[in-house]
Amino acid sequence: MTAAVTAMITAVVGVLGTLLAPVFAQRLTVRQRVEEARLAGEQRKFEERRAHYTAMNRASRQFHTLLKDALHRIRDGVYTEQERTQLEEARLDHRDRYAEAQMIVPERILQASRDLNRVLAAGDATVKRLDRGLARDGENVGRALEDLKAADPCLDRMRELMRRDLGVTD
Repeated sequence: MTAAVTAMITAVVGVLGTLLAPVFAQRLTVRQRVEEARLAGEQRKFEERRAHYTAMNRASRQFHTLLKDALHRIRDGVYTEQERTQLEEARLDHRDRYAEAQMIVPERILQASRDLNRVLAAGDATVKRLDRGLARDGENVGRALEDLKAADPCLDRMRELMRRDLGVTD
């Protein structure tokens, strides 16, 4: 090769490099932005899921606690309108969190929440019947408290699945 050809090749490579550098830089920037957007979306979904799990866990546990309290107060004859209202508010909050969860949580967690919901709904119906003096045959506060204990493993299972889904391990 002659010096002129070498100079020409060097010039062409230099010009191409100068012309293509912004194109490569732009492509790299676009890739980085796409990756950043993907990561931000994943983080947003994670935060949303964690918020839903926290709200659902809190609402379920509150409903469960107020059901137990109601049964104790019915047994003791001191169940008031204020407690009825609190229980109804907790029931509605639990129902809303359960409905929200149906749209976003994985099936295994939804199944655990269904199992819990069955126990809590049955407990709520029993509380209302006992409070109104319309107990079914064999239905009493002691039996209702025993039946409500079935919620404990359901609450634990649901929490365990939620924590695992969020990546929390012990």
